[in-house]
Amino acid sequence: MNSLSEARVVTDPDVIDSYARDRTFVAPGKPLGVVLATSRDDVVTTLKWATEHRVPVVPRGAGTGLAGAAVAGDGAIVLSLAKMTAIKELSPADEIAVVEPGVITADLDRAAREHGLMYAPDPSSYEISTIGGNLATNAGGLRCVKYGVTRDSTLGLEVVLADGRIMNTGRRTMKGVTGYDLTGLFVGSEGTLGVITSATVRLRRAPAVPPATFAAEFGSPRDAGAAVSAIMAAGCQPSLMELLDRTTLKAIDDWRNIGLEDTTQAMLIGQSDAADGQAMAERMQQICRDNGASFVAVSSTPEEAEELIGVRRLAYGAKERMGACLVEDVCVPRSKLAEMIIAIEEAAARHGVLIATAAHAGDGNLHPVFIFDHGTLEPPAEVWAAADEVFTTALRLGGTLTGEHGVGLLKRRWLAMESGPVAAEVQNGIKAVFDPLGILNPGKAI
Repeated sequence: MNSLSEARVVTDPDVIDSYARDRTFVAPGKPLGVVLATSRDDVVTTLKWATEHRVPVVPRGAGTGLAGAAVAGDGAIVLSLAKMTAIKELSPADEIAVVEPGVITADLDRAAREHGLMYAPDPSSYEISTIGGNLATNAGGLRCVKYGVTRDSTLGLEVVLADGRIMNTGRRTMKGVTGYDLTGLFVGSEGTLGVITSATVRLRRAPAVPPATFAAEFGSPRDAGAAVSAIMAAGCQPSLMELLDRTTLKAIDDWRNIGLEDTTQAMLIGQSDAADGQAMAERMQQICRDNGASFVAVSSTPEEAEELIGVRRLAYGAKERMGACLVEDVCVPRSKLAEMIIAIEEAAARHGVLIATAAHAGDGNLHPVFIFDHGTLEPPAEVWAAADEVFTTALRLGGTLTGEHGVGLLKRRWLAMESGPVAAEVQNGIKAVFDPLGILNPGKAI
C-alpha cells in the first residue's frame, strides 16, 4: 500500500486492538494493521492491495455493532471509514442527502432539520453510530415503526468491490426499477459484498409540531403487549412504541433513580409526531388504561417528551453496568409480542440466566440481553442454551433471528434454522460473484 501515507496506516498493536473490536464481548484476533481511509481512493487502494496479496479486509464504522460483524480476525486489514465524514450534498428540493459512510447518524439528522427535514432512521446509538455502519446492518431504531429501517431510506450507493472496481447502484429519485435492486442487496450485507463509500439517502419532512410522548406502567408484560396491539389496531400510527421489561427498568432505576414502583413489571413508551400528536398521545393513553395500565403520563412540553424517551435510550448502558452482554434482536409478528416476552422470561427462569428485554414493540422487534459475569471470555453454557430456546421460539412464532443488528459472528450458529439449505446455497453464490476470493469480512453474515 505504498500510495497510502504512513499517517493513514496504523501498525501499533495497541491501537490496532482498539479498532479490531466492536461492542460485543467477542475477542478479536491479531490483524495486520488498520487503514484510516479519508477518501474513496484510499478504499480502492486498500482493496486492490488486499486482492493482490489475498488478505482479508474487515470494514468498520464506529464499532458500535452488537453482532460481531466488525470484529477482525488474524491477519486481516481493518478498513476504518470513520474519517469519511462529508455530507456532500443536502437537497431540500429533492429531499435527499449524499453522504460519506463516516457521517454520524444524528449529525445527518441535525443537518436535515436546518432545512425543515429529518433523517428518519434512529438506532439507539444514533449519537455515535455511523451511516456506513447503519447501512451495513440495515439498522432500525425507535422510529422505524412509522418510517421503516435504513433500507427504506436508502436510494443509491457508491460501492468499491473487492478488486477495487467502483460501482454505483440505485438512483436519486423516489422511484426507479431499472435492473436488479443492488442497493437493497448491499444494505444489510455487513461488508461482505463491497465497501460503501457514499450513499444517497431519503430525507422526510420534519414534524410541524414537537412530538407528544406518553409513558405507561403495567403490572404484566402481557397487558403491555395487549396495549401495543390495541394501539396499532386503532390506527394511531405512533412514530415510536417501545417496551421495557422489569429487569431493564430495575437496571435503569439502580443507575439513574427513575422512581420505579414495586408493582411495575413493564413500561410502554410511545410517541406521535402527527399534526394532532397531542390528541393522538392522549388517545393512546386511554387505550393503555383500557388495557390495564396502572399509571400513564403524557408529555406537555418537548423537554418532558425528551425525558421520557431518554429512559429508553438508557437501557443498554444500564445493562452493560451489570455484566457482559450477549445482545439479541429477534423479531416476531406484533400479535405474538406478549407471547414472546413471556417465553423469554420462562427461558431465563428455566436456565437460571439473567435476561433484560427492551423492544421496539410497534414492529415486534425484541432485544433480550443475556447478562453474565464481566471478564468471562465466552458466555456460559446456560446462556447459550437460553439463547437457543429464545431463537427457536421466535422462529416458531413466525419471526426472524435478527430484526436490525445483523448476523455478524454471534448468530451464524442459528442461521440454518431460518434460511434453509437452498437459501444458503444462493447466498453463497451471490457472495462468490462479488467477492470471488472471499476476502471481504470473511465468516460474517452468511
